[in-house]
Amino acid sequence: MFETAELNRKIAKSSYNKEVPVLRTELLEAQQMIRKAGFPVIVLFGGVDAAGKNETINLLNEWMDPRWIVTCAYGPPSDEERERPEYWRYWRDLPTAGQVGLILSAWYSRPVLQRVYGDINEGKFDKELERIATFEKELADDGALILKFWMHLNHDAQKKRFKDLEKDPLTSWRVTKADWDNLKHYDKFIAAAERAISRTSTGEAPWQIVEGYDMRYCGLTVAGELRDAMRKHLAETEIRKKLATEMKVKESALATPRDAPLNGDGPDAAKRDIADGVTILSRLDMTRAIGKSEYRDELAAQQARLHRLQRKAVQRGTSAILVFEGWDAGGKGGAIRRITSALDARQYRVIPIAAPSDEELQHHYLWRFWRHIARAGRVTVFDRSWYGRVLVERVEGFAAPAEWRRAYGEINDFEDQLVQHGVVLSKYWLHITPEEQLRRFKEREQVSYKRWKLTEEDWRNREQWGAYEDAVNDMVERTSTAHAPWTLVEANDKRFARIKVLTSLCERLEQVLS
Repeated sequence: MFETAELNRKIAKSSYNKEVPVLRTELLEAQQMIRKAGFPVIVLFGGVDAAGKNETINLLNEWMDPRWIVTCAYGPPSDEERERPEYWRYWRDLPTAGQVGLILSAWYSRPVLQRVYGDINEGKFDKELERIATFEKELADDGALILKFWMHLNHDAQKKRFKDLEKDPLTSWRVTKADWDNLKHYDKFIAAAERAISRTSTGEAPWQIVEGYDMRYCGLTVAGELRDAMRKHLAETEIRKKLATEMKVKESALATPRDAPLNGDGPDAAKRDIADGVTILSRLDMTRAIGKSEYRDELAAQQARLHRLQRKAVQRGTSAILVFEGWDAGGKGGAIRRITSALDARQYRVIPIAAPSDEELQHHYLWRFWRHIARAGRVTVFDRSWYGRVLVERVEGFAAPAEWRRAYGEINDFEDQLVQHGVVLSKYWLHITPEEQLRRFKEREQVSYKRWKLTEEDWRNREQWGAYEDAVNDMVERTSTAHAPWTLVEANDKRFARIKVLTSLCERLEQVLS
C-alpha cells in the first residue's frame, strides 16, 4: 500500500495561503457544533519518524480552539503505568464529549515495534491488533468519531529529513540514536505497519495514508479530512438520535408489566410466577445458614487467612478487584466490611458506585471504572460496578437495547485485560428472596442508623423483581468466564453469606499466589 504513495506531492505557498483562512473557519465551526452534539473526536497519528506528525498536531492546535483540544503523546510507560493494565493510561486520557483528542504514539506503537525487533511472533502481533480493533470499536459504538492518519516517508526521504533536522541547532534534538536505529529496520517497520493498517482500518476507525514530504500538503490534507469527517459524523449523529427516539416511543407503547407489585405484606405479593422456566438464581438453596458460634470461629479464621494472603500479595505486587452486586438489602455492605476489617487500611479502597456524575456521562461508561484501577498490591472493592449497564440501565431504560446488549462483550474484554495483567478479579452476586428483602426493609425502617439506607427507589425496584432477575440470569450466563467467574452467594442468612464470600476470596487469592 505504501508503494503507491506520491512523495513529491506539494502545495504551492500561494495556494496554501489562499486555502488556510477558509479551512480554519470551517474547522472552528465544526468544532463548535461538536461541543453541542456531545461526542468526542479521536485523531490518532502514526507513521515513520520525522514524517510531519508533530508539525501537523501543532498546526491543528493553532487553527482550532485549543480550549477544546486534548493533545497526548506517549513514550515508554512509567512505573505507575506499568503497575496497571496497558490500556489504563489510554482510557485515562480519552477526550470528553465535545473535545478533540490529538493522540501520538499510542496503542499501535508498542506492538509494531515489538514485531519489528522480533519480540513477538506474527500470531501474538495479530492478537494485539485484534485487541486494538476491539478497543476502537467500543469507542466508536459509544458515539466517538475516530480518525487515524499514517504519515509516510520512504527510506531515502526519511534519511534526508533526519540529516536536515540535525543540521539545524534548533531541531537537532529531535533526532535520536533510536531514530537512526529504527531506520536500519525500515523494511520490517513498513511490513509491520502494513499488516497493522490492513487489519485495523475499519468503517468506524479508518486509516488514511498521508505523504509527509511537504508540510503544507500534510497540514491541508489532515485538516480537510478532519473537517469533512466531523461534518459527516454530526449529520449521522442527528439521524441516530432521531431513530433512537422513535424506537423508544414504540417500545414504550408496546411494553407491558411483567410482574405483580411486591410492595404488599401478604405472602402472595412477595412471590413471582416464573413463566419462562427455572433461572440460575432459582436453583440456589436459600435455606443455607450457619450458627452463631460456628460463624464467630470461622470468621476469625478466614479473616486471619485473608490478612496473611494480602500481605503476600503486597510483597508480590498482585492487585485484587472485588465486585459486589446483589439485591437491595442483600448484605453487600456487611460482606465488604468483614473483608476490609482484615486488611491494612493503606492497601485498599472501597468505591461505592451511584448514578454517573456529569463528568462521567461525558465519557464511555467504562471510563469511570478504568480510572479507579489501583497500583500493584492494592485491593479495590466496587460496591456495585460496571454491571449496572446490564442491570439497572437495562431494566430502567437508561441504556438502549443495542447499548446493553453489546456491553456483555465489552465487559468481558475489560475483565480479560485485568486478569491478563495479573489482577485477581472476584465477582459476587448476593441473592436473597423477595420475602427476606421485605423483612429487611421493614427492619431498616425501625432502626435509626439503618433508616437512611432505605429509599423510595428501593421500594419501587421491588415492583420489577422479575425483570431484574431476568437481567441477572443473562448477566451471569454471558459474563461468567473462565478468567472471571461469578460467585453466587445464598444471602438469606447474613452469616453464611459473609463466610462464603471470605472463603471464596481466599481460595481465589491462593490459586493465583501459589
